[in-house]
Amino acid sequence: MLQTTSLDMPGVREVRQRTREGQRYYIRTFGCQMNAHDSERIAGLLERDGMTPTETVEDADLIVLNTCTIRENADTKLFGYLGSLKRHKLANPSLRIAVGGCSAQKQRELIHERAEWVDIVFGTHNTHRIVDLLDHVDEWGPVTEIWDETKPETILPSGLPVQRESEHSAWVTITVGCNNSCTFCIVPIVRGPEISRRPGDVIREVELLVSEGVKEVTLLGQNVNSYGRDLDLNGRKPLFADLLRRVGQVAGVERIRYTSPHPKDFREDVALAMAETDAVCEQIHFPLQSGSDRVLAAMHRGYTARRFLEKLEMMRSIVPGLAASTDVIVGFPGESDEDFERTLEVMEQARFDNAFMFQFSPRPGTPAATMSDRVPGEVVQERFDRLVQLQNGITYERNLEQVGGTFEVMVEGPSKRDPETATTRTRGARIVHVAGVWEPGISFPVVITRAAPHYLVGSPVS
Repeated sequence: MLQTTSLDMPGVREVRQRTREGQRYYIRTFGCQMNAHDSERIAGLLERDGMTPTETVEDADLIVLNTCTIRENADTKLFGYLGSLKRHKLANPSLRIAVGGCSAQKQRELIHERAEWVDIVFGTHNTHRIVDLLDHVDEWGPVTEIWDETKPETILPSGLPVQRESEHSAWVTITVGCNNSCTFCIVPIVRGPEISRRPGDVIREVELLVSEGVKEVTLLGQNVNSYGRDLDLNGRKPLFADLLRRVGQVAGVERIRYTSPHPKDFREDVALAMAETDAVCEQIHFPLQSGSDRVLAAMHRGYTARRFLEKLEMMRSIVPGLAASTDVIVGFPGESDEDFERTLEVMEQARFDNAFMFQFSPRPGTPAATMSDRVPGEVVQERFDRLVQLQNGITYERNLEQVGGTFEVMVEGPSKRDPETATTRTRGARIVHVAGVWEPGISFPVVITRAAPHYLVGSPVS
């Protein structure tokens, strides 16, 4: 087995013959937008080498699993899925199976130990090496290549080919890694310390995307608010607010989103940049995690519930019509009934348009995984059900408030349930179903005629 951890490996080859013409690949992506964007780059590299996508593992010559390790059962799901692939490998020994992403970065040798039919294990810092690793497998056998850090010049450069799921919408990574120490989070361990891309590189990528027909970009980072702190541009550090304004100046960009900001680092200058830059959407994902100051301190979040609400109110006062979503963890170690009640109170006050709610699951390697004061499962479930019920009611009420209003929507494609209906999205990220067949990427105004608990229905303004 070839194994390497050196940062001196060659990058993507500048000149390369297409060696896999006619072969097909299948990618399954687990986890966050960062993983999804990594998968787009992997797909682009494979297609540049002559491969084409397939929607079934049965037809694949290469299966790539881009993994996540945020949830407690993520590894269990991974090994379960790998087990199901064993029969495909036995039936087709020439099939290649590759495992990348956060679980691969963390598990390393365990993947080959528990699933010897896996050909390639690669980490979060060397996704651009996928084709070269395939070559090594063809020559020498199974490969494990895990880099323990990322070079600034290789942090997802815009020169890598990308096979996007959407022709009109794209992700643009502005930072990788994270410097925070949230006790429940494994991202700093598997993604490494924060590294920012230079603003000129980001702008050039956005300009390239626009030339290819992209109208909407989402700026990605584990903590976009701290963008640029590690850079030195002639004695000055670029700010995230500056980057928002510069991206907004790129001709042809109609919508700009970003995720995720960290509440402790959010400043008024970003809200002002949102309000003053036409292309930046009136929408933010603002992770609360808990409404209890005691739990927030145990999480190492760096803010109080009051400070969180003050910043949310500041944003809403500066950005008219701001739509806000959040993340909440229920059942963090030591969470009492009083702590949870405080979370419900903060959610009532914040009135988020949407929320991603999770039951706490310990990740090995994080401080929270060793905390002893675990909340009983039945208590966590009861609290979780109450939180979901509360937020579902708020979401529906927020949707009802939109009825009769006129909003610009961008078409994402046909509805999964009805091809004669288009699924569109407002600048505030609300889903609006509109009757008719519309070209993806076009924008037009609609009046909201009906609200459902998790979507809206609209009619084009004549």
